[in-house]
Amino acid sequence: MLKKLIFIFFISPIFLMAQHTIKGNFSPPEDYNFAVLYKITPTSSLYIANTEIDQKGDFKFELDSTASQGMYKIVYALPQEEFNFDIIYNAKEDVSLTFNAEIGVNFKASIENTLVNSYTNSMSLISQSIGNFYKQESKDSLALQAIFKTQKETQIEYEKVAVGTIASNFIKANKPYVPTVHEDITTYIANLKKHFFDYVDFNNETLQSSNFLVDRVLNYVFGMVPDEDDEVAIYKRNIDEVFKAMKKAHPEIKCTLLEVIWQQMVDTNFDSVANYISDIYLIKIAESLKDTELVNNLKLFKSVSIGVKAPEFDVLVDENGERTPVSIYDLDVAKKYIVVFWSSSCSHCLEEIPQLQAYLKGLNNQDYKVIAIGLEDDAYQWEKEIAKYPEFMHVLGLGKWENKIGRSYNISATPTYFILDSEKKILAKPYNIIALKEYFEN
Repeated sequence: MLKKLIFIFFISPIFLMAQHTIKGNFSPPEDYNFAVLYKITPTSSLYIANTEIDQKGDFKFELDSTASQGMYKIVYALPQEEFNFDIIYNAKEDVSLTFNAEIGVNFKASIENTLVNSYTNSMSLISQSIGNFYKQESKDSLALQAIFKTQKETQIEYEKVAVGTIASNFIKANKPYVPTVHEDITTYIANLKKHFFDYVDFNNETLQSSNFLVDRVLNYVFGMVPDEDDEVAIYKRNIDEVFKAMKKAHPEIKCTLLEVIWQQMVDTNFDSVANYISDIYLIKIAESLKDTELVNNLKLFKSVSIGVKAPEFDVLVDENGERTPVSIYDLDVAKKYIVVFWSSSCSHCLEEIPQLQAYLKGLNNQDYKVIAIGLEDDAYQWEKEIAKYPEFMHVLGLGKWENKIGRSYNISATPTYFILDSEKKILAKPYNIIALKEYFEN
């Protein structure tokens, strides 16, 4: 569900009369080439059409009478899970919009979409007023009560206007906490957290077919973070509260939302929090759904997380004039090891590996040792390349992406770096040569 979507493409002649259109403009136009339209359900994404974005940034989809009402999504770049936005289509009206990456989507025509747009903007302005009031440490309780009165009345009015629309699902689910008496900032924030999910129905199919639930849980996990030192503990606590809030949700929804949070923690290098999600919640749910691929991925990530001992493999070392395989666990030639997975056929690698060599030479520090593992289809080009790096310890990983060492380190791209301490525990996983340099310089 949600991000776990099955994209179904039907390419066949259609000779039906156009009923409505979804059109708009992307700016700046030179940044966009295509747009793809999908009909979204909780379990799938049905391909509807694709179109080119012209030199002015304009695009247009013609919808026929078979296009049913519901949630649609426009994908405008790859990866499609990241570069997309939701559209409500009620099968009664045209949709017109503009899109800019900095501003987001703005609907020009379509009662349903402009209603959500207007509601979101109105509530955002009220939230800013509340924030400004507390920031200024004002003692004017009547002024604060007036702001909250406006917030409450605005919510009521939009709910009335939205009756019978698809938009109503989002307006009701987004209903804010409004105090009935004056609250100081600490009490107000505590109550915001407490009531954050009061009106969110995790089993609502319209919400499931949009980005709403994903955005909601991410806003809670990453947004409800007070100014405290122990960020990891706060994230874990927020995740516990999110799981409690969605206790009545279907297992598929829980699994999808937890996986989204898990991926965010992976991307931001909070490995311990990602593993907390896996160990406490996600593996159990994935096992109940018989999702063995997800279970294996979660366990594999944990095995190469920061703080754990790196998976073992052998390197060849010179002993008495012979090349002898030695476990990295037994290596004692440096205080820190840079393990880099690369390939002689990888253009990025051929750019970064010389930079790595030059950088370490510039440091002139004997405490660092590079172990370069070449993921290769054959040894011919690899042998020519490694001659340029005689100071590195080289390992040939035949089989490329299916190589045993690469798979044990969960390698899906090259170059990939790991920094190990003398005990072979993983200290860091820089995503490129720039991040690696920053690690050592800091």
